[in-house]
Amino acid sequence: MKSIGGYFGLELPEKEAFHKEAIALNTGRCALECVLTTNNYTKIYLPYYSCEALLEPILKLNIPHEFYPINTRLEPEFNYERILESEVFLYINYFGIKDPFISTLHQITPNLIIDNVQSFFSLPIPQVNTFYSARKFFGVPDGAYLYSAVTTNPAFEVDSSADRMQHLLMRIDKSAEEGYSLFQKNEVRLQHLPIRLMSELSKKLLASIDYDAVAEKRKLNFQYLHERLSAHNKLSIDWDGNQVPMNYPFWSDNNNLRDLLFSHKIYCPVYWPNVLLQKGFYTLEKNLANQLICLPVDQRYTQTDMDYIINLILHI
Repeated sequence: MKSIGGYFGLELPEKEAFHKEAIALNTGRCALECVLTTNNYTKIYLPYYSCEALLEPILKLNIPHEFYPINTRLEPEFNYERILESEVFLYINYFGIKDPFISTLHQITPNLIIDNVQSFFSLPIPQVNTFYSARKFFGVPDGAYLYSAVTTNPAFEVDSSADRMQHLLMRIDKSAEEGYSLFQKNEVRLQHLPIRLMSELSKKLLASIDYDAVAEKRKLNFQYLHERLSAHNKLSIDWDGNQVPMNYPFWSDNNNLRDLLFSHKIYCPVYWPNVLLQKGFYTLEKNLANQLICLPVDQRYTQTDMDYIINLILHI
């Protein structure tokens, strides 16, 4: 029986999840593990320019893997004819702006996994394994979605997220700075988790979001930055105005830019410092990891905030 009466819990609008047809899991890396376990691939190809979290399920399952380079359009430099029937090719939808290329890639190779961790609003291609991470786009403690042609209604244990909320509450009650160490601790806690279904708390939080408003704000902010910064951006960006980006990737020769923005409380994530430790002469990937500034464009910010960022960049 459900409880009736007593103290109140969080009161959130009751809408629905954006990916309501997907399998709701706990983390993106667990979603990838689910795909790899189900399909029994003999090898996986993945980009050098990627998060080390991708390797967690690959190493756990002891699946042979090989890295491939990308070009300045964030597209693979790869001979797709090498991919055997039992192997799979993983591509990242970088910064949420590579949907058109993914449509082309799907025609080239049928054995495909799309990592949409940076592209929450991109819809999956039918019969293509695709996974998403909610906390990269929203204030939730965890949560991921998986579209898979093979896996349906998995009998996993339901996760619990109540003890992963402290950094989110601290940012509201105190500040981003005071909650940051708690955020870091939560990121560590999400490592090496078993595959579980999404917690009821995360489901409730994700079903309370106005997704149309979020998408529109992100697109407007991205477009505003792109119109004013593209002439100064070394990265080739093809954006048709339809995709909902994660952030605005700005590649500058100014090695002090990140520190400057940080000193003005503009916090830009680094993707991905692990690339700098990889062996080999993959200059482009290492330059991206070291120099690419991912400017915030999300739903929390207005055109005034974008102007503040632009003025700092253009008048240093």
